Amino acid sequence: MKPVKKEFSKEKTRLHPRSKHKERYDFNVLVKKNKALSAFVRINEYGDESIDFANPEAVRELNKSLLLFHYNLDYWDIPEGFLCPPIPGRADYIHYVADLLGNSNYGKIPKGKSVKCLDIGTGASCIYPIIGVAEYGWSFIGSDINKTSLASSQQIIEGNSFLTNNIELRLQETPSDIIYGVLTKDEIVDLMICNPPFHGSEEASKKGTLKKLNNLNDKQTKTAVLNFGGQQNELWCKGGEKKFVGDYIRQSKNFANNCFWFTSLISKKDNLKSIYDALKKANAVEVKTIPMGQGNKTSRIVAWTFLTPEQQKEWRDNKWKTTL
Repeated sequence: MKPVKKEFSKEKTRLHPRSKHKERYDFNVLVKKNKALSAFVRINEYGDESIDFANPEAVRELNKSLLLFHYNLDYWDIPEGFLCPPIPGRADYIHYVADLLGNSNYGKIPKGKSVKCLDIGTGASCIYPIIGVAEYGWSFIGSDINKTSLASSQQIIEGNSFLTNNIELRLQETPSDIIYGVLTKDEIVDLMICNPPFHGSEEASKKGTLKKLNNLNDKQTKTAVLNFGGQQNELWCKGGEKKFVGDYIRQSKNFANNCFWFTSLISKKDNLKSIYDALKKANAVEVKTIPMGQGNKTSRIVAWTFLTPEQQKEWRDNKWKTTL
């Protein structure tokens, strides 16, 4: 018996209001931008055009199509086996931190190249800088511990003229460090963003992948094939998300006057208590938690600043006054 067709909203209402991804995928338009996607488009059991989201090649070609169409890229690709992030969620992070800056700037989002962001762990896809430059004209420093990831991101930058002078990539030579070794003590950035490794071990990462694949497929699978790809440093680290963000908070204290807003994506709600405790211990002046949701997934951004209200006013009046 054919499954009962699900009724979907025309818009993905949990996405940010400014998201370019609120409507359901128009595969006719996307295939015109990237003909390679056509090999993976199929009619699903409900009679709709879709792809197999458990297939990493299909996911990569869909992401490429979305980036070419929505962000006017001429070139985008990543090496096989590297993290291929879901574009709508990454775009939401950028839009929500833009609102964060706007709320600190009399309700006006600072735009233009003079607004500088540090993307901690930019990966092979260069995804956050791409969206930040395309949507708000910001400039970026992208850091990573993996030379292959940085080489891939550099190729993407060089393949798109509007990115060339807006993104600088830096190798983090000490994997245990996060800000040290990337940002100097006299450099100023308006924002730091971070999507930390989620899992605490390779075994936990594989279990999480199997659970996700079994949710996507009717058939149960025992082999962890990463539909969104990912190298070890992209998916897990010792202590997982909680330890990584804790280390990030401790290092951020030593760059208190170098950055207006430090932010991190937090996937696991259970980690929030220890993160709030670490922020209290670090004497953060202001802490915000921004909820996000894509599909059935709920996550959040935690943001903190060490600037006093007086310092914040001086920052926005002196640095953001001339932004577009």
